Amino acid sequence: CLEYSKRMPPELRIQTTEIALGPRGKRQSSTKAIEIEGQSILKALNEEKYSVPTSIQEKAIPLILNRKDVLGSAQTGTGKTAAFAIPILQHLFHNRKHNNSPLKINALIITPTRELAIQIGESFSTYGKHTRIKNTVIFGGVNQSAQTQALRRGVNILVATPGRLLDLMDQGFIKLKDIEYFVLDEADRMLDMGFLPDIKRILKTLPDKRDRKSVV
Repeated sequence: CLEYSKRMPPELRIQTTEIALGPRGKRQSSTKAIEIEGQSILKALNEEKYSVPTSIQEKAIPLILNRKDVLGSAQTGTGKTAAFAIPILQHLFHNRKHNNSPLKINALIITPTRELAIQIGESFSTYGKHTRIKNTVIFGGVNQSAQTQALRRGVNILVATPGRLLDLMDQGFIKLKDIEYFVLDEADRMLDMGFLPDIKRILKTLPDKRDRKSVV
């Protein structure tokens, strides 16, 4: 992923923070505590028996909590999803406690395959199950009816594959004007799969860079 950052066109590049990892699957002792506020999120993490953060989590979570753009690279099984899902949930949960406005799509996670999209959606549901933060997953290859019904009910977090996202945007079901957090998961894989034109189209619809944070 870090190597691909050199090949990305200017409109896809963000201010980056390199994240170095140890051996695959190795959990390293935390040298400093990660401050997760809110008993609702902590309760979910305790139920999942999370105690010591992995390297990617230890480095990425504080940066995202401080609203920094992040470019991270990690092997499968090192907790990448939790590294961006937990701080996004914390920010949205805090905002919801102080704002009773209708649900809006505040976080968008783009991923290349339906399998990854489903996994990420399940992670958000697990970590956010006590927060009332709503998420939904959309992907192609299935009837869109259930997905559009979920969108009509309102969601805070949208996990999507590029094709179905653009399709539902073209149909008027999705507006991205309220996005605060934008995540490209498996960005290098998406480039390999030819999704660059789709990602460029999506980026053009997002709010000004000053109003959102990016995680790749």
